[in-house]
Amino acid sequence: MLDSVLIANRGEIARRIIRTVRGMGLRAVAVHSEADTDLPFVREADDAVLLGPANPAQSYLDIDKVLQAARTTGARAVHPGYGFLAENAAFARAVIDAGLVWIGPDPEAVERMGDKINARNLMEAAGVPVAAGTREPVSDLAQAERAAKEIGYPVMVKASGGGGGIGMGVARDDDSLAKAFEQACRAAARFGGEPAILLERYVERARHVEVQILGLADGRVVALGERDCSVQRRHQKVVEESPSPGVTPELRERMLAAAVRAGEAVAYRGAGTVECLVDADAQDFVFLEMNTRLQVEHPVTELVTGLDLVEHQIRIAAGEVYSVEPRSSGHAIEFRVYAEDPRRFLPGPGKIGVWEEPEGEGVRVDSGYTAGNTVTPFYDPLMAKLCVTGATREEALERGREAVGAFRVEGPKHNLPFCAELLDHPEFVSGDYDTGLVSRMRKS
Repeated sequence: MLDSVLIANRGEIARRIIRTVRGMGLRAVAVHSEADTDLPFVREADDAVLLGPANPAQSYLDIDKVLQAARTTGARAVHPGYGFLAENAAFARAVIDAGLVWIGPDPEAVERMGDKINARNLMEAAGVPVAAGTREPVSDLAQAERAAKEIGYPVMVKASGGGGGIGMGVARDDDSLAKAFEQACRAAARFGGEPAILLERYVERARHVEVQILGLADGRVVALGERDCSVQRRHQKVVEESPSPGVTPELRERMLAAAVRAGEAVAYRGAGTVECLVDADAQDFVFLEMNTRLQVEHPVTELVTGLDLVEHQIRIAAGEVYSVEPRSSGHAIEFRVYAEDPRRFLPGPGKIGVWEEPEGEGVRVDSGYTAGNTVTPFYDPLMAKLCVTGATREEALERGREAVGAFRVEGPKHNLPFCAELLDHPEFVSGDYDTGLVSRMRKS
């Protein structure tokens, strides 16, 4: 009997998971670092355990401490959220070996999709479109140069392990390839691996579109629609929306079918996301990677489908057999509210003096902070996710303008001025934008 869930995470995602856990009548257990003691998620949980210092390696990333917290509190299941240990197959196995319920896919699926080269080859074998690229790890610059010439410039260079766009770079010639390759190698080293690098053909004027899937307990995989994540800085997402304004019904049907095949190829269970790169001009797509966890941007899918994805994660992990009939209506947009400079996007931590969240019809705020809290430099500077919905994209955009204008944050630097700027930018308003939008905005 699953009666309690330990949330192995922090901030807004821990708070959001706690909301569903308690709504299901289960006991919510939080873990936290010394730096996070005063954050809302700690006091909103039914129980909370201090893991250690602010350094993630001594707190949120310490598997032994997390498992000890579960034993101490009697938690029966573990939800990893996103980031930290969420896509760590060793952690998933440790949870299962401890006799606990792992709220996520099988460790084997996490492992198989965690390496971009392996995942790419697996998807190609399953009939999912992939970009021209390397099928084996590239370990030195000379090998990268040969691969780039075979693929044809421009190419995207990225570490085979890791995620979140970290370490990715575009190379248009041999000189820029050397720089991008070195950058990717540094990223690979940070993830504790050998310099295994992947090269793929770079698509100009591309959109980043992903499909939310659910792998049900009886083996079926269903697709719950797509999210457009093309508003990015440094290859990292800032704004997401569903449905994508750049995807035709025919392309959507093909992408959703491919995402289901991807999930079936690894016997996927729980919530997962198949990320794709869409050629906006050709209206075609290729597989990018699969995230074997809940996404930061999952609320936009929840808002257009009416589903609680965290609840489904828990029910599937508990072995409950049931059906999900995908349906979608309206339009949803999510704005990530970061403690960062709105022009250069550099972190700007600090104590929050004023925190006033917008309210009203079609407005949802998933926040990790409130007035009096301090955004520290130890973790990702995401403070909240402001989500708006409307019957149409135009209505969602208007509600977004009102909500961004009503969201008051004083103390740390924040990117709400950027969100307001984006909502009035002709390219974004038209829906005809791509992953280069933010770079173009900042050059103007």
